[in-house]
Amino acid sequence: MKHPDTLDFEPDFMRAAAFFRSQKNYAVSPLRRLQGPGAYSVWAKDETDRMGLGAFKALGAPYAVARLVGDAWFEKTGEILTPERLTDADVREVAKTQTFVCASAGNHGLGVAAGARLVGAKSRIHLARTVPAGFADRLRAQGAEVVRSGDVYDDSVAAAIVDADQSGATLLADGTWPGYTEIPKWVMEGYCVIAEELRVAFEANGQWPTHVYLQAGVGGLAAAMAHMIRLNWSVQPKLIVVEPEAAACLKASHEAGVATRSDGPDSNMGRLDCKEPSIVAWQALERCNVTYETLTEEDGMAAAEAVTKLGIATTPSGAAGFGALCKQLPQVAAGSGFLPLVIISEGPA
Repeated sequence: MKHPDTLDFEPDFMRAAAFFRSQKNYAVSPLRRLQGPGAYSVWAKDETDRMGLGAFKALGAPYAVARLVGDAWFEKTGEILTPERLTDADVREVAKTQTFVCASAGNHGLGVAAGARLVGAKSRIHLARTVPAGFADRLRAQGAEVVRSGDVYDDSVAAAIVDADQSGATLLADGTWPGYTEIPKWVMEGYCVIAEELRVAFEANGQWPTHVYLQAGVGGLAAAMAHMIRLNWSVQPKLIVVEPEAAACLKASHEAGVATRSDGPDSNMGRLDCKEPSIVAWQALERCNVTYETLTEEDGMAAAEAVTKLGIATTPSGAAGFGALCKQLPQVAAGSGFLPLVIISEGPA
């Protein structure tokens, strides 16, 4: 099925929510109240055990895999595939002929591998040399073939594109570029579930955040969250997109008015160390009235240590929102009712 190449992001988030409710390993991730810096408390959405994969990306690629298998099934049979049918034997016979290929800095690859394994398909994940061996081992445990491709993430992206072109596999990236936008939108559509879980929780408890800090690599999570918050949260917070100084491609794009690379050294915020923005995510963020904050390597490490001490073990990538909160705290006026929300996007593994 040929998909249009457009930059619009108009997710069917209810479809994504229905899919995950049908999955036995789905549960709403915890919303915790932490004692933050100074006298302020912090809402923390804890994604560190999401669906057994330990990161928010468990909501992205597995959902996209399901939609792609559904497309293949519809083309073959004319039947619209329900989530409950996804693992039936006749569907798996079709799925096992499919291979999903991507590049990854870690967590996206785990999502692709887990999604493929669920339906009986194959996966092949390209990793740069900078990705730790532990992630490669976790990918293999999910049944993926792991290929080391290049010195940096951009190299592995290029290798995955060539792989898909030459092998006939399906490229399942979380970034977008001209000519490739639709499948990554489905990845982002899955991330919308996080914002909807939060909306339900805040509607119930009445304690809405005043500021939401959203870490970004290519920008998929940040854009999905920002879109949903502006779409249907009844109390609107300030939105702050957080990037490493070494890879602030979304901030650079905002300042330039066009999607722009931001080259720099390797960052210890490895899952955020993306030099090229998703063009879909960037455009979505541009209409969501967001501001930007960048973190040094020291900021990222300090944030991970602080959040871990507060009881949620994580990494500099996972704690980046908390790092930006700490950096901005001196600007917060006393008595302002400041109540921030951060996404702890991954566990330490």
